[in-house]
Amino acid sequence: MNAPDLRFDMVVVFFIYGLAFFSMGLTVMMEARRSPMLAEARVLWPLAFFGFVHGSHEWLEIGLDVRRWFGFNDPLYIPWIRLVLLVISFASLVLYSLQVLRPQGRVLSQSNFQTVLALLGLYLILVIAIGLIQPNSLEVLQRRADALARYALAVPGAGLAALALIRQASQVPTTERRELTIGLHLAALGFAIYSLTQIMVTPVDIFPARYLNSTAFLNWAGFPIQAVRACMAVLVTVGLIQATQVVEGDRQRQLASAQEARLRALEQIRLELAEREALRRELLRHTVAAQEEERSRIARELHDETAQFLTALSLDLATLRKSLHRNKEAVHILDRLQDMRGKMSQGIYRMVHDLRPAQLDDLGIVAALGYLVDDTRHSGLQVVLNIEGNRQRLDPLNETVLFRIAQEALTNVTRHSGADKATVVLAFEPCQIRLAIQDEGSGFTPNESSHPPRGWGLVGMRERAESVGGSFHIHATPGIGTLIEVIVPLSDTQPAPIEENNHEPNPVDAC
Repeated sequence: MNAPDLRFDMVVVFFIYGLAFFSMGLTVMMEARRSPMLAEARVLWPLAFFGFVHGSHEWLEIGLDVRRWFGFNDPLYIPWIRLVLLVISFASLVLYSLQVLRPQGRVLSQSNFQTVLALLGLYLILVIAIGLIQPNSLEVLQRRADALARYALAVPGAGLAALALIRQASQVPTTERRELTIGLHLAALGFAIYSLTQIMVTPVDIFPARYLNSTAFLNWAGFPIQAVRACMAVLVTVGLIQATQVVEGDRQRQLASAQEARLRALEQIRLELAEREALRRELLRHTVAAQEEERSRIARELHDETAQFLTALSLDLATLRKSLHRNKEAVHILDRLQDMRGKMSQGIYRMVHDLRPAQLDDLGIVAALGYLVDDTRHSGLQVVLNIEGNRQRLDPLNETVLFRIAQEALTNVTRHSGADKATVVLAFEPCQIRLAIQDEGSGFTPNESSHPPRGWGLVGMRERAESVGGSFHIHATPGIGTLIEVIVPLSDTQPAPIEENNHEPNPVDAC
């Protein structure tokens, strides 16, 4: 038995035919696996399945032709496998169409699935009935079953698919997505013509296959009907690819828009945080100023009123002593009262200077630090004060902040560090003032000791520095010592420097 000639033109047609539908299946599957915009995933999966199975069916046709060309006979089950692939593919196409035309809002509508099963049952009944009415060989029965599959499933399935795509195109909300509508209409046109081509089946002895078949079409047109089907498969695939590209572009634009909205929201949050931080610093600034104003008021009252009362008390006690100089017991009591009055005066004097040292208002930060260092030495701590750069008067609030930070830092050194020496450096630098307090005491771990309630003093120093736009740094190591550094920027409204040499430049102007 001679092997049939292999028609390479048909191999190319079937290859393109299968490749087009397989590519369509991949395209639709990729769309279904994303957040689908072309249609819901439950709708797209049957269409993707049709593309994979029908493309495999056409490639199986190539394999069978090549086997015959090499002289191999087809196993009895191979034609039936090909038929099963054909039936399953068109059943999937019908299911896709019903899911679009009769949406039920479920993953797989039970009524649509029952409709497909009923159509498959009708097809099997027709195959069995024709086999019983016109008994013949298995090969003839297989050809009849193939023709009935195209009449009962392919023609309505492809036609319904065209209607489904037209309906999807009509649901496109705006004219801005005109390319999506064009793509869906191209795919619909492809399926409509593809439905008509399924009428041309293999010649068999059933109506209308006796007259409308692939052989008659080849004799009339001069090219096989499979070429038209392949062209329609390409048209369907191109249309669906164009549609998925449009929705992918929409998806990317939505993503970019969401990202832009997120960035705008983050920028708005950043601006709000910056405004809150500025408001917090301004509130701190006003709080520090209010505290110092209240300290000054109390200091003035103590100095002006209480000190006067104590002075008057001292005079009265002295007068009373002269009157009672002969009563030794009374004189002794008056001397004790006078001594107590002197101690009260000294206490009030220290309190006044602690509340608001006069040097700070009259002579500035350098003199106030000098007074603070001298006062600290009385507690047994040896403090060295170094002034660097050109001395100048600062903004009153800045001077107050620097003085209070130095005061709190030296108090901490005296109480907690165990050191007997400390160094205070006040450096007048271009554009900023730097205050550093260093000791060689026990040190501590900043992360563990700088949070309330243990670190109220450190928190207060930091907030005071931030209230004037400065920065606060702590460098501490257990067993080695602690360095507290404060940097306060100079504003354009700072007072002029106190220059010993008139030719030296103004550090504020250097900014």
